[in-house]
Amino acid sequence: MSENIFITEAEITGDADADGPLAGRTVAVKDNISTEGVRTTCGSRMLEDYVPPYDATVVSRLKDAGATIVGKTNMDEFGMGTTTETSYFGSTENPAAPGRVPGGSSGGSAAAVAAGDADLALGSDTGGSVRCPAAFCGVVGIKPTYGLVSRYGLVAYANSLEQIGPFGQTVEEAAELLDVIAGPDDRDATTREPPEDSNSNSSYADAADGDVDGLSIGVPTELLEGADEGVVETFWDALADLEDQGAEYHEVSLPSVEHAVEAYYVIAMSEASSNLARFDGVRYGNSGGYEGNWNDAFGRAREEGFGDEVKRRILLGTYALSAGYHDKYYKKAQDARAWVKQDFDQALSDADVLASPTMPVPPFELGESLDDPMQMYLADANTVPVNLADLPAVSVPVGETDGLPVGLQLVGPAFGERQVVRAASALE
Repeated sequence: MSENIFITEAEITGDADADGPLAGRTVAVKDNISTEGVRTTCGSRMLEDYVPPYDATVVSRLKDAGATIVGKTNMDEFGMGTTTETSYFGSTENPAAPGRVPGGSSGGSAAAVAAGDADLALGSDTGGSVRCPAAFCGVVGIKPTYGLVSRYGLVAYANSLEQIGPFGQTVEEAAELLDVIAGPDDRDATTREPPEDSNSNSSYADAADGDVDGLSIGVPTELLEGADEGVVETFWDALADLEDQGAEYHEVSLPSVEHAVEAYYVIAMSEASSNLARFDGVRYGNSGGYEGNWNDAFGRAREEGFGDEVKRRILLGTYALSAGYHDKYYKKAQDARAWVKQDFDQALSDADVLASPTMPVPPFELGESLDDPMQMYLADANTVPVNLADLPAVSVPVGETDGLPVGLQLVGPAFGERQVVRAASALE
């Protein structure tokens, strides 16, 4: 077992009959998803002892499906990171690449599946936090269309961007978990029914049939620029494999992605500054035992409860939303978001799916990016545009470079999960 995968280990057996779709399967759950009676810390000192009184919708659905939840997995604090090194509880090592990070922020979930400590796992993806660790750990990770999976019970970081998504050893296994957790929820007004189409009655797992004959794949040239040479070579080898199976590919352009990382971090940090205001030591979180006046107690609780990366993002987000700067930063970021969405829609009008390396680089060495947050932010260049556009994507392992895992990302149109699952399954 790799070091420090679980924050809390607990066996929570499902309530369904033995023939439930996940009966006999073990599932690890990211530690920002509420589990009744089981600690949910978000990888933060602020919530070190927090025990939710209710289950997230996805957890209820896991139990109803007969799954056994084996523990809560380590993560970057409040989902803010790309390496699972900002956790208050320490970093997690990559089981597929010892001495390297597992990716983040759902690194513990990906590591649990890669190490065989759980059959399946749940993570959350705000800007790549399922796909990045899936690529780094050599497993499959699916980021669903925004609104396909309920966020009720997910501790909010940037709620207009994030979605809960599954991990599995194979595309079919991850899709089986998606079948269980997907669907509208009265407690989350952002959930939606997928539009009716010829495949709407089939399961996501059924789509993992590997049939890509006639599939049209768009390759955004901008998502290859600056990527590691070995990663790019492995990516082209995988596309050649799809071509041998009957798919065809062509280059497309997404000019807006040049500004996607900047737009993403302005939006995400702004939403974080608002969402994390609730952790003041009074309503939620560690009070630090300070008994001075309210302002001093509030400041002390947040100073002691939050790590450096969380503080950085709260400060930058508060600045971006402040009077005189809202239009200069936040409004422009939202305009850029609309541009990104427009570019993806245009590219997908000429292709069934889009393909790129999931991450432009192999897994970092442990400690490599801690003193250079810009390196960590820029590593998200291929994943954050998908969240800005509210689209589904999957990361599937396609090989190695210098012995380190490489993932390929497939992006589909809104509620096109079956298309990306089918294409991904052909790469296994």
